[in-house]
Amino acid sequence: MHKVAIVGRPNVGKSSLFNRLIGRREAVVADLPGVTRDAKEGLMLHQNHRITLIDTGGLWSGDEWEDAIRQKAEWAMEGAQAVIFVLDPREGLSAADYEVTDWLRRLGKPVIIAANKMDSPKHEVYMAELWGLGFGEPVAISAEHARGLDDLLDRVMEHLPEDTEDVPEIAPIRISLIGRPNVGKSSLLNAITQTDRAIVADQPGTTRDSLDVEWDYGGQRFVLVDTAGIRKKPDTAVEDYAIQRSQAAIGRSDLIWLVVNAGDLGDHELKLANLAYDSGKPVIVIVNKWDLVPDADLKATEKDLNQKLHHISYAPRVYTSAINEYGIHEMLAEAMKLHEKWQSRIPTSELNRWLGVWQMRQSVPNFHGKKLKMYFMTQVETAPPTFAIFCNRADFVTRAYEGFLQNRIREDLQLAGIPVRLKWNEKGPYKRGKNAENDD
Repeated sequence: MHKVAIVGRPNVGKSSLFNRLIGRREAVVADLPGVTRDAKEGLMLHQNHRITLIDTGGLWSGDEWEDAIRQKAEWAMEGAQAVIFVLDPREGLSAADYEVTDWLRRLGKPVIIAANKMDSPKHEVYMAELWGLGFGEPVAISAEHARGLDDLLDRVMEHLPEDTEDVPEIAPIRISLIGRPNVGKSSLLNAITQTDRAIVADQPGTTRDSLDVEWDYGGQRFVLVDTAGIRKKPDTAVEDYAIQRSQAAIGRSDLIWLVVNAGDLGDHELKLANLAYDSGKPVIVIVNKWDLVPDADLKATEKDLNQKLHHISYAPRVYTSAINEYGIHEMLAEAMKLHEKWQSRIPTSELNRWLGVWQMRQSVPNFHGKKLKMYFMTQVETAPPTFAIFCNRADFVTRAYEGFLQNRIREDLQLAGIPVRLKWNEKGPYKRGKNAENDD
């Protein structure tokens, strides 16, 4: 697979170009500098080429993130066969543009200048000084209006050999790391991949967009998604949009790592547990910074976890420390195990045999002398496992009894740690013409 990096100073439209080229809104875009900090990857297909496109943060920004952003951009350049240098000619070349130019010359990569915000041919008069940078003819584009993108890609293709790589047959497991700010999601990502892919700082809100990282463990491919920390009340519009992007990343994931700080649990963990619960995805609670909990406080911390995360009490826990890499392999091993269970299918004959056992083990609800009768059970979906139970009266099903059945399904059918959904379908003389559905 080929690799192309997009670079430039802040607020010239790099993320807008990235989104336009990959064909979807993956990167957060706003009319202020410094929104992108990490190097964000996306896959695009063009003329028999599979290209990993990398959006980088604004270089020579002059703020506290300048060095970290440049380090991530330098990582992005490793193995890149071409670089798209985005400029805004209408503003004229700045000192930062010349700094980026010198930096690119030292790296020795093929560079294509993308003169952005050229919304019409009359704006191209601003492009004259770009020739003086020494990277050849600039390409006039408008990321916002999709102008000039074919010309830009034609120039990029000049530097890429024909793509003969086979597409891997094993589909990756996509995992989102969610949690409130500063619980260590980015540190865990770096510890797993043994890189500094994500910027880590003590300041909350460092990660401002979801960051996808491909990783291989035990022959299984993963896409690990570091998301922006989810606050109760976002401080800025950019942060609010970043949180929306995090929630969208959860929807596209196969599994969730809910990262909590072992020594700093609050009511916000309940909200995150609900978010994970509602997703219907397998959840692993990652209790980070476990090494910092004093031995005398271990039992109290466990009790606090049980209370605040009771909505997802079925979810397994892994106790970790990103600093000393404790529990890192367990995170991946548990994810592989849960993903396999999430896609499992149980034979109908086995389900109905167990349905009879469960009815003998626990008395069914009884309303005014009328009992709930369950006639038949079958699995109707996987990922998550969803079961339909045919009964006489769906309104007789109590929350407690449904919880009992869900627990039995997990325990007796080897689905421990998996969210289970039940659908109740009425049949027989008491059928009321509609179904009742409850999820877990």
